[in-house]
Amino acid sequence: MVQPLNRLKESPSQTAGPYVHIGCVPNFLGIEGVFDSDLGKTMVNDETRGQRIAITGRVIDGTGTPLKDALLEIWQADSNGLYNSPSETRGGADPNFAGWGRQPTDLKSGVFRFDTIKPGRVPFTDGRMQAPHVNFWIVARGINLGLNTRMYFADEAEANAEDPVLARIEHRVRVQTLLAEPTDDGYRFDIHLQGDNETIFFDI
Repeated sequence: MVQPLNRLKESPSQTAGPYVHIGCVPNFLGIEGVFDSDLGKTMVNDETRGQRIAITGRVIDGTGTPLKDALLEIWQADSNGLYNSPSETRGGADPNFAGWGRQPTDLKSGVFRFDTIKPGRVPFTDGRMQAPHVNFWIVARGINLGLNTRMYFADEAEANAEDPVLARIEHRVRVQTLLAEPTDDGYRFDIHLQGDNETIFFDI
């Protein structure tokens, strides 16, 4: 019988601090010898199936200033809508697609970039199909708890209209904060932490 583990309490949250890049992406900072390559830097290879895209953007604070010390992680399904996870029971995901990536914002421009593929649709808990989307997690100095959001594709209007998560957003005018606009080589997705265009964040 499972026993309650009351002694294992959640540790207090702390800001990511100014040193998050040193621990997570040391090669990006020029600190070599810790990892051969920063974890999460590469999501695809020459054999990865699906439409190649680049996701670029900035993390913008309440004053309209891009953060230059933010760190972002994404996870997503492959082109067939399957996750590279032991929990995936619907089939085998593309072995040449990581499904997870980690990137810092550029120290000069504040821009982040993920080279990935456009994901397929995945079912919601009730079986309804969700629109193609990418899950984001954002940390930076001054953010005590990592922020979770989603990026949908503005050119997937029909699928977005059917998406059960987007349908639950009460203030419809805010849905556009989750839509990435097409660019020459992919999509642009700016994340606004505060202000009139504040991105929708999810409590998960």
